[in-house]
Amino acid sequence: MSGITASVEQGFSLGDEDFCADVSGALFHAGERLLIVADLHLQKGAAFAERRVLLPPYDTAATLARLGEAVARYQPRAVLALGDSFHDARAGALMNTADRASLAALQSGREWIWVAGNHDPEAPAFADGLQCQTYRLGAITLRHEPSQDRGLEIAGHLHPVARVAAAKGRLRRRCFLSDGARCVMPAFGAYAGGLNILDEAFAPLFTGARTIAHVLGRANVYRIGLESCRPD
Repeated sequence: MSGITASVEQGFSLGDEDFCADVSGALFHAGERLLIVADLHLQKGAAFAERRVLLPPYDTAATLARLGEAVARYQPRAVLALGDSFHDARAGALMNTADRASLAALQSGREWIWVAGNHDPEAPAFADGLQCQTYRLGAITLRHEPSQDRGLEIAGHLHPVARVAAAKGRLRRRCFLSDGARCVMPAFGAYAGGLNILDEAFAPLFTGARTIAHVLGRANVYRIGLESCRPD
């Protein structure tokens, strides 16, 4: 990402807790051996197909494969899926046997936590694990939709992306957005879209000068100030 003010990083802190920001879009808390992902949107391609919007039907397999790579890297004790893990109420019924087996293999031998999202207030019956509305990690509240509370928070829902200048033009990449108190995570799903972090939806959540975009590159995560980001 030449042409912008950026540095390669390994992670960031929220309050007193340190997290590793993975290039896949997952967060890892080493102390709890907790891997966090947001907005998997499994079976989004199938949901679109039912509406005659035809997309290649491989998004669930691709998303689970990338999640499997992150699980292999970190060997977490627990995985927390931060809402909108399933694209809609029909997703479970539309998931094929191979994809169900892949999910079950990822869950085997570890705790799995499904936080409710607006797309999936309940996980499908076959999806093992704890279901909850929010989850606490020390002083941090993990939830699907960001709140405007002043407490420490990790959320998803908004699918943040940063548009930045680079040597060969401008790149639009998924990112973590954080100010040291709140983090909004990138969408993990293969077909999940993205909202530019300069959109007004982020304005009430991030008002200080400490807000940083942690941008996913091909092999690294880059720390980029908002002054280097551009609107769509």
